[in-house]
Amino acid sequence: MKKICFVIMGFGKKTDYSTGKTLDLDKTYKNIIQPAVEAADYQCVRGDEIQEAGLIDKSMYALLMQAELVVADISTFNPNAIYELGIRHAVRPFSTIIIKEEEGKIPFDLDHNKIFPYRHLGEDIGTDEAKRCQDELKEIIINITKNTFIDSPLYEFIKDIKPPKIPVAEYKKIIGDLAQKETHIFAIVEKAKDHMLENEFTEAAKLWEKAAVALPSEDYFLQQQALSIYKSKNPSEATALTDALRVIEKLAPEGESNDPETLGLIGAIYKRMWFINSDTECLKRAISYYQKGFQIRNDYYTGENYALCLDIISSIEQDECEKNYYVISAKKAREKIIKILDNVETSVNDGNSNIEYKWAYATLANCYYGLKNDEKAFLFENLFVQFSEAQWEKDTFFESKERLLKLVRK
Repeated sequence: MKKICFVIMGFGKKTDYSTGKTLDLDKTYKNIIQPAVEAADYQCVRGDEIQEAGLIDKSMYALLMQAELVVADISTFNPNAIYELGIRHAVRPFSTIIIKEEEGKIPFDLDHNKIFPYRHLGEDIGTDEAKRCQDELKEIIINITKNTFIDSPLYEFIKDIKPPKIPVAEYKKIIGDLAQKETHIFAIVEKAKDHMLENEFTEAAKLWEKAAVALPSEDYFLQQQALSIYKSKNPSEATALTDALRVIEKLAPEGESNDPETLGLIGAIYKRMWFINSDTECLKRAISYYQKGFQIRNDYYTGENYALCLDIISSIEQDECEKNYYVISAKKAREKIIKILDNVETSVNDGNSNIEYKWAYATLANCYYGLKNDEKAFLFENLFVQFSEAQWEKDTFFESKERLLKLVRK
C-alpha cells in the first residue's frame, strides 16, 4: 500500500484580498500538487474528497494525525486550510510542506516557516511554471521521505513532548472506508464542470447544489450553482434568473459583498433581466454591481460588462448631459481595462498566446470593438474562439459583441 499524502487547501476560485488576485485553486491541485505527489510515489488525497458534511469529521483528524505527508496550500489564507495546518503542526512533528502563491503577505505566525512559492496566473498556471513546481516539489517530498526533520514550530520550540497517536486498527478502518466510497466532493465538482462544458446546465446546477449543501462554507459552489441555473433558462429564462438571484444573494445579504466573483454574477443576472423586461431599475442595479466589482479589484470581466451597461443606459437616456456622461465613462472604463491587460497584449504581440488568457482575449476584443479599433478587436476575437472549450462560451461572446456593435455603431 502506498504512503498517503493528505492535501489541505481551499478549492475552486478564491480571492486573495491582500492582493486582489483571484486564483483557481483546483488548477494548483491538478497541475502542481497531485502530479508531484504521485510522481514521488504517494497516494494523493485532497481534503474536500473526504468531507461529506460541513464539519471536520474523524477521517479528517485521522489523516492529519497519521498521513505520512501533508501538503498545505495557504494561498488566499483559506481559514479551513490554516486551521487544519495548525492541527497538523500540533499532532505531527515532521513531514508537512507549506506552499503558497508567491504574491501577498504571509501571516506573522507562519512567516518563520519554510514555504514553497509558486506563480499563479489566476485562471490557470503556465506550463513552464507547472513543470518547474512539479519537479521541485517532487524533490522536496523525496528529501523529506529520506530525511526526517522537525518542521512543526510546536515541536521545534517545546522539547520532549510526545505527539498523540491513533490506534492502528482504527486508522486502517478509516482508510478502508474512504477507499470504498464512490463519490467525493471533488468528483462531484469535476462532473459538474463537465456538464457545463456540454451546455447541460440543469444537470450541472443539481451537482453544484449537492456540493454546496455538503460544504456550505465554500462560496464557489453557490456561485457556480447560480451561474448554471441562469444559463439553464429552465423552466423559463425569467424564472431561472429569479432562482439564480435567490441562490447568489446568499453570498450578498442586503446586496453587500466585496467578492468580485459574486458581484459579477449578480450584475450578470440583473443585466439579463433587463434584456427580458426592459426595467431600467434592473439595468441600474447591474451597473452598480459591475462598477463595484471593477473598483474593488480592477477586474476586467466586471469592467467590460460595466462599460457595456453604460452604453445601454446611454442609449435610453433622454438628458443629453447624462447621455454624454455615460458614453465617456464607458470609454474610460475600456481604456483602463486595456491598460490592466497590457501584459496579455504584449505577450500576443511577441507571438505568445495560450488558453490561460482566453477570457482576457474576449475582453480585449470587446473593448477594442467599443473603441472602434476593429483590427485589434478581430485579432483578439480569433484568439478567444481558438481557445474556447464550450459552445456556451462562444455564444456568450458573440451575443455580447452583437449588442455592443448595435450600441456604438449607430
